[in-house]
Amino acid sequence: MKLTLRVWRQKNADTPGAMATYQLDGVSQDMSFLEMLDILNEELIVKGEEPVAFDHDCREGICGACSLVINGDAHGPERTTTCQLHMRSFQDGDTIDIEPWRASAFPVIKDLVVDRSAFDRVIQAGGFITAPTGAAPEAHATPVPKADADFAFEHAECIGCGACVAACPNGAAMLFTSAKINHLNVLPQGSPERETRVLDMVSQMDAEGFGGCTLTGECATACPKGIPLFSITAMNKEWLRATRKVKR
Repeated sequence: MKLTLRVWRQKNADTPGAMATYQLDGVSQDMSFLEMLDILNEELIVKGEEPVAFDHDCREGICGACSLVINGDAHGPERTTTCQLHMRSFQDGDTIDIEPWRASAFPVIKDLVVDRSAFDRVIQAGGFITAPTGAAPEAHATPVPKADADFAFEHAECIGCGACVAACPNGAAMLFTSAKINHLNVLPQGSPERETRVLDMVSQMDAEGFGGCTLTGECATACPKGIPLFSITAMNKEWLRATRKVKR
């Protein structure tokens, strides 16, 4: 495959960026998108040019590190992570635009790499449980209804990639925050912090500068792990419950 790549290049956070055009030949349809970028970087290095910086880690769709807007879509044309996107999703001769996540809360560090530490601070605000130290309790000592367990597991699948923020026209982080809140709040182990968790995490989310949610649904559409849109309404319900119960 022969491809024309238009890649966002930005030296650092303080330098304006721009799209740079590259021609790439010999791309196999069996390559992953990141492998294709590896080939581009190898060619740039041979030419003595600066390689393109991009985030990656496990390359197995688990860690959430990969984060690219491809032809205007978070993670590209398929509902998967960038590392699991393969070049068979494109055609010979295609022009592919590759950009970083676009959100004020995710400032660009270099090229396609953005700072997603805002997510870490949201989790630090309340994404934990109070667990007594000592011997581990019996596995079946605390029964959990299957419906609650399924609900918790569904939301625990969030890998924190940030596609929901990148896809949202408002740059909102409601889907991410709701997933982190809901998967703990529904379980008995998370009940001691149920009210403070949602209040603290939503407050931190707002402090980070994420946009407001208008329920356009783009976040759920882009989510590679299928976190459902009703996760946001479930979090709103938890927040209203907490505001009535906790007085600060």
